[in-house]
Amino acid sequence: MKSAAQYSLRTWVMVLALAPTVLVGTILAVYFTSNRFTELENTLMRRGTNLIAPMAIACEYGLQYNNREHTKRLIDTIHQSNAGFIQTITVFDVNHHAFVSSNYNHDFELLQLTESPTLKQGISIEHFGDTVVMRAPIFSNISLYGNALDTDTQLGYIAIQLNKHEALLSQYRAAIVAFIVVLIGVQLNLLFTFRLLKHVTQPISSMVSAVAKIREGKLDTRLNGDLIGELDDLKRGINAMAASLSEYHNEMQQNIDQATSDLRETLEQIEIQNVELDIAKKRALEASRIKSEFLANMSHELRTPLNGVIGFARQLLKTPLHENQRDYMQTIERSANNLLSIINDILDFSKLEAGKMVLDKVPFALRETVDETVSLVAASANDKALELVVDIDPTIPDSLNGDSMRIQQILTNLLGNAIKFTEQGTIKLSLDLVSSQSKQVILRGEVSDTGIGIPDEQKPKLFQAFGQADGSITRRFGGTGLGLVITKRLVNQMDGQIGFSSQNQQGSTFWFTMTIERSLFQLGNDLGLDKLAQQRVLVIEPRRNTRQSLERLLQSWQMQVDISAELPQPSGANRRYDHALISSSLLTDPSQTLNVIDGIGIDNPIIIALGKPTQWQQDLHHHSTIKLLNLPLSQRRLSQALSLQSLTEVMPAQSTPPVAAAPIISPSERMPLRVLAVDDNPANLKLISTLLGEMVDSVDCASGGRSAIAMCQQHQYDAIFMDIQMPDIDGLKATESIRAKSQNRHCPIIAVTAHILGKEREQILAVGMDDYLTKPIDEQRLRERLVQWAKPAASASNGIIDWELALTQAGGNNSLAKEMLALLIESLPEALTGIDNAIAANDSLALQQRVHKLHGATCYSGVPALQKLCHQLESSLKQGATITDLEPELLELQDQLNQVTTAAKAFLVA
Repeated sequence: MKSAAQYSLRTWVMVLALAPTVLVGTILAVYFTSNRFTELENTLMRRGTNLIAPMAIACEYGLQYNNREHTKRLIDTIHQSNAGFIQTITVFDVNHHAFVSSNYNHDFELLQLTESPTLKQGISIEHFGDTVVMRAPIFSNISLYGNALDTDTQLGYIAIQLNKHEALLSQYRAAIVAFIVVLIGVQLNLLFTFRLLKHVTQPISSMVSAVAKIREGKLDTRLNGDLIGELDDLKRGINAMAASLSEYHNEMQQNIDQATSDLRETLEQIEIQNVELDIAKKRALEASRIKSEFLANMSHELRTPLNGVIGFARQLLKTPLHENQRDYMQTIERSANNLLSIINDILDFSKLEAGKMVLDKVPFALRETVDETVSLVAASANDKALELVVDIDPTIPDSLNGDSMRIQQILTNLLGNAIKFTEQGTIKLSLDLVSSQSKQVILRGEVSDTGIGIPDEQKPKLFQAFGQADGSITRRFGGTGLGLVITKRLVNQMDGQIGFSSQNQQGSTFWFTMTIERSLFQLGNDLGLDKLAQQRVLVIEPRRNTRQSLERLLQSWQMQVDISAELPQPSGANRRYDHALISSSLLTDPSQTLNVIDGIGIDNPIIIALGKPTQWQQDLHHHSTIKLLNLPLSQRRLSQALSLQSLTEVMPAQSTPPVAAAPIISPSERMPLRVLAVDDNPANLKLISTLLGEMVDSVDCASGGRSAIAMCQQHQYDAIFMDIQMPDIDGLKATESIRAKSQNRHCPIIAVTAHILGKEREQILAVGMDDYLTKPIDEQRLRERLVQWAKPAASASNGIIDWELALTQAGGNNSLAKEMLALLIESLPEALTGIDNAIAANDSLALQQRVHKLHGATCYSGVPALQKLCHQLESSLKQGATITDLEPELLELQDQLNQVTTAAKAFLVA
């Protein structure tokens, strides 16, 4: 079909009209010409046969009597009368000798027979090109019967050579006549075909051309003239179509003109709106900047007094107080902590909204992180007599790499909401392994409760900022309404998802997934589970969820577990168990408790899991066979208790735990350090100086940045705690000045700030500060910063490697500390080679990358001097310092790497 469409209608008409005529004429011409050829040839053969047969009879006399003259006259007469088609006549005797011939100049070899002259079959005919040779025998006493010959003696034979020229000429004439007839027929056909083309194909071509012009947009094109039959109807249709299109085009053009005019007006309005939007955007950005600054300033302004309230409340709780005074101070501390939690939620939401929330990636132990989180909310659950259950999949690896603080925040928000909205029943936290790969794991967590549930109309609003289930719940339970939206965004940043299912008045289940990297190091202490394998333990717990959780945990430790929901009856049975876990909810008084223990009859400690204990239950810890633990049970404390290891803290946490007065630290126990504290707020300055005074020998105070710079030029300090926002000179500029020119260029400077965003953290580290501490100041974290950055050289193991710091950074695990130091030593040759190559190529960016990598490797290896030097080099390179400017520090770095390599041998061999 594609090849057929390549030819025009004119061509097809010509082909279809001429082809039948030419084909039929050619067939008829060939047929009649071939018939004429056959007819002429048959006529020639009949004439020859009619001549040679009588001549054979007539020549018998001449041969028999050897009368040549008679025979000669006979054949000459016949030859002359038939000269048109006879070429020669020759009579041969029996010996093939020419007897007489009508043409002696002829070659007789064509006429002679080469074999016996006997012609049994009568007349023979042979064709030689344009001639035909006919032979007939001559007999004596001839008797002819049809075609058969009956004779006694053959005298010879006669041969006639016939000429086909006349026959061929007649054939050619017939062929020419046939060709002429066919040609006339084709010419007549062409005549009619051209007339057809004139009346059909030419109008059609005109129509095609007109349609093409219409398609090009020439809508005024029309077809003229009278056409035959349907072509005239087609012409009128095309003209009508062109007229309609022209009308539609004019109407469309009018519409386009109108639309263009409207669009032009709209564009002008849009331009005006864009200008207004641009102005509004600038105002919104300015408002957002002002809001961020407001949040930062308000965070600082709110945290600053809270720092004093919480800090001095804790300091006051360390002193001897009356019971009422202690209760008042604990109430003040809890209220301040609740206010701090609200401020933290607002600040976290602000960070997430601005996209400035940066997740840390540091090694942590998952189960210890979960235990710490649960211990924070356990008191609230115990106050409401709720069953709090923790179920962790044993296949989940414990050593992970991520932001443990944000994971705790997610769990705290979900567990806190579950406890807040549940009056009775069970709160269950489950962690399961979804996927495990070589570098990361995917965890799925669920927090389910039996609380009030969520109404269907409130479910779409649940993850919206400042939203809660409804107004009545807000008034009853309070809160900022930011917990779930913060949780959702934190989960999303961990490449996870969060969702929930709930039925009104039947409880809720919140689920989440998160992707966490595996840690290269084994964190946390060994639980000593090898000692517990195959030991038998009796668990007596009436609550089904807690019972199932304990059973699954103990079975994962390969212990043989017997479960019971009721106390056993006293009996004199032999000892059958190695351990027993008894729920305190089944015990009513000390005598019953001791009777139950005696009835079980085992020597190993019996763990009594407590919810909200009474005073007599707390007194049971003096009994030699009893150890008291909180629910939910911490895996570490439970394994230590079952393994008969000493417990540093077995007393249960209460909703309002009593805080005994802390003993005053003697001067001999303080670190031999001289520390500078800088803050413009007198209360905060007094608090941090008080806390530092309990930890170090000497503390100097500065009320502003200008005063701190002056004191740093007069004295040398082991550590400086610098506030960021100060009225005269802020902490960043003060740090730059101290680093540039003072006696404390290499002194550790720790920022003390009420807020820390990703950008501000980079600024703090970029100006030369070593670390940061957020307000309100936590005493334990303050001590950790002192141990990490300001450890006196005298306490270092060999002046280069601080083994106590290495143990602190490894969580007290000696083998892990050695492994971290060994990994650092193994990486030093490659680091030194990379640094030398970067210096040789004068490539500051490559040098910064090498120093950054080395700095990260020194953070957990107990090499404070090397870590500090790497930090200084990295900060200087980030600020644009050249390699030439840093030559003294680079030489010091190479010397420090060699010293660390040498000093580490003593620790790695030990």
